[in-house]
Amino acid sequence: MKKLLLASAASLVAGAAVAEDVPIGIILGFTGPIESLTPMMAESAELALTEVNESGNFLDGMTLVPVRADSTCIDSAAATAATERLITDDEIVAIMGADCSGVTGAILANVAVPNGIPMVSPSATSPGLSTAEDNGLFFRTAPSDARQGAVIAEILMDRDIEEVAVTYTNNDYGKGLADSFQASFEEMGGSVTLAAPHEDGKADYSAEVGALASAGGEVLAVFGYSDQGGRGMIRAALDSGAFDTFVMGDGMYGDAMLEELGQDMEGSFGAVPWAEGEGTEAFSALAEEAGVNGESSFTRESYDAAALIALAMMAGGEATSEAVAENLMDVANAPGEKILPGELGRALEILAEGGEVDYVGASNVELIGPGEASGTYREYNVTDGTQETVKFH
Repeated sequence: MKKLLLASAASLVAGAAVAEDVPIGIILGFTGPIESLTPMMAESAELALTEVNESGNFLDGMTLVPVRADSTCIDSAAATAATERLITDDEIVAIMGADCSGVTGAILANVAVPNGIPMVSPSATSPGLSTAEDNGLFFRTAPSDARQGAVIAEILMDRDIEEVAVTYTNNDYGKGLADSFQASFEEMGGSVTLAAPHEDGKADYSAEVGALASAGGEVLAVFGYSDQGGRGMIRAALDSGAFDTFVMGDGMYGDAMLEELGQDMEGSFGAVPWAEGEGTEAFSALAEEAGVNGESSFTRESYDAAALIALAMMAGGEATSEAVAENLMDVANAPGEKILPGELGRALEILAEGGEVDYVGASNVELIGPGEASGTYREYNVTDGTQETVKFH
């Protein structure tokens, strides 16, 4: 399977496309504030496409071909331009992505909707995307930050922490999560001493940390990116002694940050979209066999996003954007035979016979409302420089 994955990547570089190829855009921030996470996300999505191709059951032998593009995570103009190239040059029929909420919204409004291209994001979590004008083209396999904010508030109250300072990356994702958290926390009786934005890419965050320290708080809540300003805020807080315990949102879950700062963050904690159960275990085994690191954040959601695109086309009987948009909710939910990672070939057979599938996938997929994922969160502690699971919410 790993060899086939590499072969697919090689064909992309060569740009070789044949009549039976079905190009699928993989739009993630391969540069920027989450660049340490996106390679694993892309490989997980491509793992699902490879599984479909290996089965030989997809629409009379058609081949799904992943085509990568860089969203940068933060530059909407660059993300929009990259997506336009995928549509005009590569003629993609669907998008697995994007990743960060701001660029996802820009791609949706400026490119996807005008061109009728469906998007399935594994990680764009801004509550604002729930009400975006999407013409039924936007779906996501990670839950909205409206839920994440409430979960983090619950975690704090469970730990008898009633006063926190908040810093958030100054964009749609950070502001949306901070607002959701503050509303939930204050409704539960907690107090936010100061909620202040930080900019990504700065060399020095001492001024921002100083203002938060002056406001006070038992812990510092960090709603940013592990490869950028969020990490910088934590480093500055540790260096100055302003805070030594942090509660972190999903954008802060990353191996690279933990390797650098984990030993100094003992007792810190956070939440990240995650799943447990038979589907999660099946995905982990599948990823390990393929040489893919499936234990990073949003890898399960990425596999599921790509799998749903393929199953929706199969349900519609054609490799088109319209088939994805019209059938994705149906294959994601009951009724139908439950489908786990590693069973995509079986799902294709069922659909070819006119049957129904209920895709469970790696993240226990259940889409609610306008393409929203219900989702679960993993609460974790930073212990001895590692992330130790506490429980699931």
